[in-house]
Amino acid sequence: MNTSPTTIRELVAPYVPDIEAAMRRFVPAIEGDAAAMFGMLHYHLGWADETFRPVRQPTGKRVRAALVLMSAEGIGVARERALPAAAAVELVHEFSLIHDDIEDGDRERRHRPTVWVLWGVPQAINAGDALFAIAHRALFGLAEAGLPPERVVQAAHRFSETMVALCGGQHQDMAFETRLDVTPDEYRTMITGKTGVLLGLAAELGAIVAGLPDEDRARYRRFGERLGRAFQIQDDVLGLWGESTKTGKPVGNDIRKRKKSLPVLLALTTPTPDADVLRQLYARETPPTDAEVEQALAILERTGARAAAETEMHAAYAEARHMLDEIAERYGATAVQKLRQLVHLLQHRNE
Repeated sequence: MNTSPTTIRELVAPYVPDIEAAMRRFVPAIEGDAAAMFGMLHYHLGWADETFRPVRQPTGKRVRAALVLMSAEGIGVARERALPAAAAVELVHEFSLIHDDIEDGDRERRHRPTVWVLWGVPQAINAGDALFAIAHRALFGLAEAGLPPERVVQAAHRFSETMVALCGGQHQDMAFETRLDVTPDEYRTMITGKTGVLLGLAAELGAIVAGLPDEDRARYRRFGERLGRAFQIQDDVLGLWGESTKTGKPVGNDIRKRKKSLPVLLALTTPTPDADVLRQLYARETPPTDAEVEQALAILERTGARAAAETEMHAAYAEARHMLDEIAERYGATAVQKLRQLVHLLQHRNE
């Protein structure tokens, strides 16, 4: 009987209880002088409602944290030794979402009001900053888990480098909002910082915990970065053509928001009248009508931009699998078994 996971949540599910417990270990309880701030964090993480009463609310899939554990366990590391790193990666991802919601003006996340909507922008910024600091504190839990000091320092160094790159990617993303001359290559650089580096860090942290040499740590990092690149391009495609019942967003939603996703940028580079129509739509201050959204989607199809973006997405997934082949040659097929399943399920997701 085939017992392979059929969804991402199913693959990640065995890791989630330990990940959640590790995160709760480092996020303070809702008490003391800063109780309200910690309450905001519990709310954002899906552990409390807006009155800070404990509840189970929708959370992220915890893929990034699970990636740390899959990388470490694949090469024989006990889960508890890698859990602080997994918690740190997930907490810093959640920090970035609090700030992203402010910067993008998003009023809902996971079908609930965002932190800034409920408590205002200044308090939301402060709550995000607190979560950023807590993520670093979680990472240093590796020392308590018995990791040698030099590996803890390696992990902290890579963690800090990644945070700089993550903020740089977000800076580029926001800067693109006021530009009509963004190139596909600039976009590719941006998503490496905005999405790729954190998945690269997650995979590499598992290798650091395992004590792998630098060249093999780099293989894990490159695997995660390529996976992140594929993931983001796929998000772009789903943001335009994904089923609304699956994504929770109307078809063509990214056109309404005039996001400069890869399909749009590819279409804008074509020497066609369609590109001029799309450029005028994006240059306008008023939002597009439903009919104009349909027109824009047709342009992306006609110019071949959709097909080109999907081809690039699949190529990035293929590159990620190639990196796993290299790792398997050195550490065996078991080392990458879960990672291969993750790549497959991400590539075939529809939400």
